[in-house]
Amino acid sequence: MTFMTVTDVHIPSVQPERRAIIPVILSGGTGTRLWPVSRASHPKQFWALTSAHTMIGETLQRATGEAFAPPIVVCNQDHRFLVAEQLRENGCEDGRIILEPAARNTAAAIAAAALLAADEDPDTLLWIMAADASFRHLERLAAALEKGVQAARAGYIVTFGIQPDSPETGYGYIRSDGPLYPDGDSTDVQRVVSFIEKPDRLRATEMLKEGGYLWNSGMLMVQASVMLAELERHEPTILECVRASLEHSQNDLTFRRLDTESFLRCPNVSIDYVVMERTDRAVVIPADLGWTHVGNWNALWELGDKDVRGNVAVGDVVLEQSHNCYVRSEGMLTAVAGLTDVALIVTSDAVLAIHRDYAQDVSALVAQLKASRRPEAEIHNRCYRPWGFYEGLIQGERFQVKRIVVYPGQKLSLQKHFHRAEHWVVVSGTAMVTRDEENLLLQENESVYLPLGCMHRLENPGRIPLTLIEVQSGPYLGEDDIVRFEDTYGRQ
Repeated sequence: MTFMTVTDVHIPSVQPERRAIIPVILSGGTGTRLWPVSRASHPKQFWALTSAHTMIGETLQRATGEAFAPPIVVCNQDHRFLVAEQLRENGCEDGRIILEPAARNTAAAIAAAALLAADEDPDTLLWIMAADASFRHLERLAAALEKGVQAARAGYIVTFGIQPDSPETGYGYIRSDGPLYPDGDSTDVQRVVSFIEKPDRLRATEMLKEGGYLWNSGMLMVQASVMLAELERHEPTILECVRASLEHSQNDLTFRRLDTESFLRCPNVSIDYVVMERTDRAVVIPADLGWTHVGNWNALWELGDKDVRGNVAVGDVVLEQSHNCYVRSEGMLTAVAGLTDVALIVTSDAVLAIHRDYAQDVSALVAQLKASRRPEAEIHNRCYRPWGFYEGLIQGERFQVKRIVVYPGQKLSLQKHFHRAEHWVVVSGTAMVTRDEENLLLQENESVYLPLGCMHRLENPGRIPLTLIEVQSGPYLGEDDIVRFEDTYGRQ
């Protein structure tokens, strides 16, 4: 698959009248329909699915330039270090990260961002978007945003509608009713008549034939004060709970951690249901942006670069006499012959084979896995941490083997285990190891033994990643057998 370029995608032509626009990026989803790549521990927005960049990385790059203030990202607290790393990699270190203690849909997330922005300037414009959308026509985005700025400054809540080209059942729809401005072009800004929830195939086909319907991109442009006023008008409980959670929030390193008790009282509803379907301020800008909500494997097949037989191949893939397939391998060689209209996804610990017409049904498979308490439903074999990552290689009775990678300058917590001993072998890089009162400097092919109960720490003092093999042995090898005494990242 040839990755499309995402560099230089900022919007320099958007000229705000008074102040910079704050991008608000919603990164709370888990993307179960893109399992087994997307899982709760490492969801789709942190994967490079449509380009050489992660989905959230592409989103951040679209919102850079003089017109934009540093972004606000609202995310699950378990993903805080993943988000922070994405901000750093994309030159947005000064962005703010709001941590949700639990998922409460888009209304609560947007309320938190709007309250934070309004505390500095109530009239600040917010450009609200999901972290997992794809745009093929970025050159058209600036013009759409310029129209959005004008309408939002006039007190409207602006959404962006996409002209449908198929009877898509995975999207919501918007029906509009002529131009907002009498002397304007009907393609500029239109009044919203209604929002339609995701339809079935028959209704989607009828709407496509009838015309006058747009896909709901979920992207909004609005003044912070207007959004807060509409939330107060239509669902004051949300605003009350989120305001309380912010007032009792805590600063955790560079994160704003919302108060759990207040936030859990917040209704679990979308901004479309709470505000957009009820407000009289909703307008829509039709925009041909080549927008796709990357929600399932069929969507990635549609976006991908296809061979002469219509196949999209990502990773180490060999195809023979197969047509219109999406085949993705995250590592091992994957060979396919004689298949048509199939999505085949191979990771280190799971394989998904599904007809592309059933791409929306992957969530049902994940639900089965959760019901069976299979860890593969939510946790990857590779687990990311703020210092790097580890992945399981072999597991047997009373032992397991892992590969650990520590980024330059990073270190694990000072810790000990009650149920296991560990043996570390350095594969590449340099390791600084604390073992009780000792400090050991290990080079490639050197090793250290950490007996059960000893106080220990691993650090990478070098300039290249540290890779080592860890062999654990003992009666219990769970990740919760860790007692932390000191941690750079504030973990308990």
